[in-house]
Amino acid sequence: MHCPFCQHEDTRVIDSRLTEDGSTVRRRRECPACGERFNTFETAELKLPAIVKSGERREAFDERKLRVSFERALQKRPVASDAVDAAVREIVNDLRRSGEREVPSRQVGELVMRELKKLDQVAYVRFASVYRKFEDVQAFLEEIAKLEHDLPELEKLQLSLLAGGEAAAAEPRRPRKG
Repeated sequence: MHCPFCQHEDTRVIDSRLTEDGSTVRRRRECPACGERFNTFETAELKLPAIVKSGERREAFDERKLRVSFERALQKRPVASDAVDAAVREIVNDLRRSGEREVPSRQVGELVMRELKKLDQVAYVRFASVYRKFEDVQAFLEEIAKLEHDLPELEKLQLSLLAGGEAAAAEPRRPRKG
């Protein structure tokens, strides 16, 4: 590595440490020519595949767009932001593991639906209605029927909202003071 101060061609590593999250190595270096010290950071370069849109147009994968899709579907739904972060990470990891250079946008949409199905049934149906472009009520009902078929599996993954409501309904209301 060249010294950023004197441009000498060789520097030596004095110390190496992992950053807190373990994804980066911090190296403390010293230039033997000028004696200056500086830090470098080393990270793995993992390239995500390009997304092939329906019109064969290609664009770079954008994690922000993925997150916005989740946020729109989950708007006003009781899902923790940590769960959304985990779902986005899962999709990004799936895309990296695929090893593909290009992935159709349709495949990314299916991955989003898979994760939404685990997070929240209403958000899943919201996303599916836009993503699959339901033409009529029948298509909408068919998707809900599929969701109901998977319900026993999904209930294991999602918090039960009904259980909390039943407990609250069983308690008598107390008059407010003041």
